[in-house]
Amino acid sequence: MKGKFIVVEGLDGSGKGTQTERLAARLSGLGVSVQLTAEPTQHATGGLIRDALGKITNRTPHELAALFLADRISHCENPNDGIAALLSRGVTVICDRYYYSSLAYQGMDIGLDWLLPANLDCPAILKPDLCIFLDVPTDVADKRISLGRSSREIFEERETIERVRRSYMDIFARLKDHNIKIIDAARTPDEVADDIFSAVSKTLGL
Repeated sequence: MKGKFIVVEGLDGSGKGTQTERLAARLSGLGVSVQLTAEPTQHATGGLIRDALGKITNRTPHELAALFLADRISHCENPNDGIAALLSRGVTVICDRYYYSSLAYQGMDIGLDWLLPANLDCPAILKPDLCIFLDVPTDVADKRISLGRSSREIFEERETIERVRRSYMDIFARLKDHNIKIIDAARTPDEVADDIFSAVSKTLGL
């Protein structure tokens, strides 16, 4: 059987890393073959993106969006560990960030005229079976970032966080044909994990 493609999205500080790991462990315990992955990837394009996000290299918004697009195609098509290859082997892929992030973050600066079709209409870029968005208020995200980071990336400044959240909601309103589940992530990690598992269970038919 082909695996399922699950994406976990959210603001910085929403708990994506913790929750993707918990979800993978819970599914593995039930005998589901699972692979965790993330964007930016560990490929060469992902390194260029991390340098830009970390303020090591300056990139224009269009450059950054194009790098994410190239990284995403590589992420999907790599014959060894790409998303398509994993799914074909029956592995369920859990991805920390995907094109929803590009649309929300880069879309704020460059608009969606070419960014939306470049991602959604590219035959190499796969459509997720489920997108989970971990929603937290701006002040909660900002506090968590402060506690967990010694420095901030370019999109982690407080004044940007609320803009990003609004951008996500605008994107989700456009994507009527996508299976998107918004989960309140300001609660305890256990409560959030249970809601995520419930949504994923339905997608996997558990």
